[in-house]
Amino acid sequence: MESILGILYHSIGGFSSGSFYMPFKKVKGWAWESYWLVGGIFSWLIVPPLAAYLTIPNFAEIISTASPTIKMFTYSMGLIWGIGGLTYGLGVRYLGMSLGNSITLGFCSAFGALIPPIYYQFNAVQGKESIGDMFSNQGGQLVLLGVLVCIVGIAILGKAGILKEKDFAKDIEEHDKEFSLVKGLIIAIVSGILSSFFNFGIEAGKPMAEEAVRQGFNPLFQNNVTYVVLLWGGLTTNFIWCVYLNFKNKTGSDYTNKATPISKNVMFSALAGTMWFLQFFFYGMGESKLGNGASSWILHMSTIILTANFWGFYLKEWTGVSKKTFNTFLLGIALMFLSIVLVGIGNSL
Repeated sequence: MESILGILYHSIGGFSSGSFYMPFKKVKGWAWESYWLVGGIFSWLIVPPLAAYLTIPNFAEIISTASPTIKMFTYSMGLIWGIGGLTYGLGVRYLGMSLGNSITLGFCSAFGALIPPIYYQFNAVQGKESIGDMFSNQGGQLVLLGVLVCIVGIAILGKAGILKEKDFAKDIEEHDKEFSLVKGLIIAIVSGILSSFFNFGIEAGKPMAEEAVRQGFNPLFQNNVTYVVLLWGGLTTNFIWCVYLNFKNKTGSDYTNKATPISKNVMFSALAGTMWFLQFFFYGMGESKLGNGASSWILHMSTIILTANFWGFYLKEWTGVSKKTFNTFLLGIALMFLSIVLVGIGNSL
């Protein structure tokens, strides 16, 4: 039952993450950096303490009395993770939307699932499974098989993306102008490694989460305390970059430009930011049920990819492609579902 609840929570979080960009499509007349910053203020600064207050009312006291070392290490992990989020965008730029999302998220899935247990192999933490432990028991082996199937599924989705772009491309020279496989792969690897630091941030802030449990609060929401500090790091990275782009591109006037629907733009950006945070909210709930870093991460990333692809289907992005392209897409989706099943079964053993 615990595993089923964990899968359910991760699925909800993945759906929220895979859907968060939809409200941004309603923003009119603003540059990317402007609406991304407004959304980020909600997802990393406003909503996290609100969620923490609703579930753990004295979260501020827990944070203030925590060791400065714990808070600084948690914040630093968020800072590094935030850089991973920015490099993710560059990976998409050099590889294209379909291939870029699939490959970059594939590396995020693999590194995020495997780096923590490799770390625990050399720095044992009670209650955390090392890579050696995973190889030595049937459940861990199934989780690792799920990771492998997920990566294969993502590769096939990437292949579907390439076929789709070939189906739709009219001007090949213009279409391939910024494409760079070498640059894209390097950046995707960097993004995948840095994104895995989110898991380390949760581990670094565990003493604050455990204090919330000791005080009698629901363990299901214990990570909400950690998120407040962890996401400050992500906010710092993105805030600096977006403000830099505002100055560089002279788009700082977007926030006061009356020729644009300012109120609606803020509302849609706030909605997108809130949905972005909900992935962490439900990730924490899922992680509290599953406990296995590899299981939690791969389920989270898989449901994000599934949701993003289904939104593409809903928006008719695959309408007009060849039968071969669409069948390749369906095969990739089927493998993603299989990976979720394998990870869920493996974690329950």
